[in-house]
Amino acid sequence: MSTTTKGKQLPQIKFNAGAISATVWENSGTSKQGEPVSFNTVVVSRGYKDKEGNWQNTTSLRVNDLPRVALVLQKAYEHLVLRDQETGLSPQAGALREQKLASRGVAY
Repeated sequence: MSTTTKGKQLPQIKFNAGAISATVWENSGTSKQGEPVSFNTVVVSRGYKDKEGNWQNTTSLRVNDLPRVALVLQKAYEHLVLRDQETGLSPQAGALREQKLASRGVAY
């Protein structure tokens, strides 16, 4: 579960492989029917230093980044599936939950 520090939401977990990272976020919203819903998103990014030497992030990836992207996405997927198994939710039920959220038009 995501936590907050000084009002800022923290990620659920972050997986790194070199400069590539996959960050898992827990989000909440409201369905079209007004029901509260919870869902996860995964953000993939690559860190780099700019001309001034400051660290920046981008979602633009190079061909050589793709094997590491695959690795961190696999780890994020495993984390989400294992979490669902621990809570008694099968991977198929987790996928079904995501489909239902999409069909309900979650507003966030």
